Amino acid sequence: MKHYKILILAATAMTVAGCSKQDDNATTVVEELPIVELGVAKSMPVAQIKSYTATVEADNTNNIAPSQPNRIKTISVEVGDRVRRGQTLVTLDRAGIDQLKLNLDDAQREYDRAAKLLEIGAGTQQQVDQLKTKLDATRSQYENLLENTVLTSPISGVVTARNYDPGDMSGQQPVLTVGQLSPIVKVMINVSENDMRLIGRGMAVDITFDAFPGEEFSGKISRVYPTVDPATRTFPAEIDIANPGERILPGMFARVNLNLGDVENVVVPDRAVVKQSGSGNKYVYVYHNDGTVTYNKVDLGRRLDSEYELLSGVQSGDSVVIAGQSRLADGVKVEVKH
Repeated sequence: MKHYKILILAATAMTVAGCSKQDDNATTVVEELPIVELGVAKSMPVAQIKSYTATVEADNTNNIAPSQPNRIKTISVEVGDRVRRGQTLVTLDRAGIDQLKLNLDDAQREYDRAAKLLEIGAGTQQQVDQLKTKLDATRSQYENLLENTVLTSPISGVVTARNYDPGDMSGQQPVLTVGQLSPIVKVMINVSENDMRLIGRGMAVDITFDAFPGEEFSGKISRVYPTVDPATRTFPAEIDIANPGERILPGMFARVNLNLGDVENVVVPDRAVVKQSGSGNKYVYVYHNDGTVTYNKVDLGRRLDSEYELLSGVQSGDSVVIAGQSRLADGVKVEVKH
């Protein structure tokens, strides 16, 4: 019996010794913190540049059309042709005009004869007045028909539209449209109610055109309309652009940049801004003194080279994460790379 007790005690001692040895070899697992690099949010004056898109319009537009429908005989210009003031552009059917000219000449002779008879006492004033009325009516008819026969341009400019061909009967649309392109052309932009108080007549603007890459043109606000568009809650503003060489043409696409002055806002490195997957929301991780970061939603303003203007979400002086965001979440502890 004593022999069996000795064996049990020995086995127990070996087991305890084995466990003690295993504990001596055990290693403690320490969780590794995400390593981040920090930048600083700073406050600075930022130019408030508002951008608009617009289409170029002629400074003055004239629709060339007869005063009443008539058959078109010739059209001497095409779209894009430059025309001068007084140049004949369209001729129309002269049917009846020659006869009306004869009637006008007859009315003029009758009136002249009656006026001379009145001077020598051989006629009456009533007869002279009646013939004068007839002469004026015939002359008006002739001049109106003449306007329907030869159409000239009232301005110098460029033909921007042609709606008929020779042989057509003119109708509701003008035969031609002529736009005046110098000394200026214009664009119209729609300004929000919030920005209207910041703009005024004479304010300078910068304009670029897709047709002239790399070039920048100057313009001035010439008119701000006093009524709001109820559909868009915006105010139309008209901008004049100098066009001495008539390079800028109606219909060109323009981008207008308007400087509304400087505003003090927070600016952060562009690397600090993170886009939330599946949405258009933007975030910035802000580092705190306890070693944690928070996930702050921000509203972006302008991009300034390698920085972003922030309209909300981060305070000036905050430390923001600019590298290492892929392993972060709201409230986690981090290690700062020095």
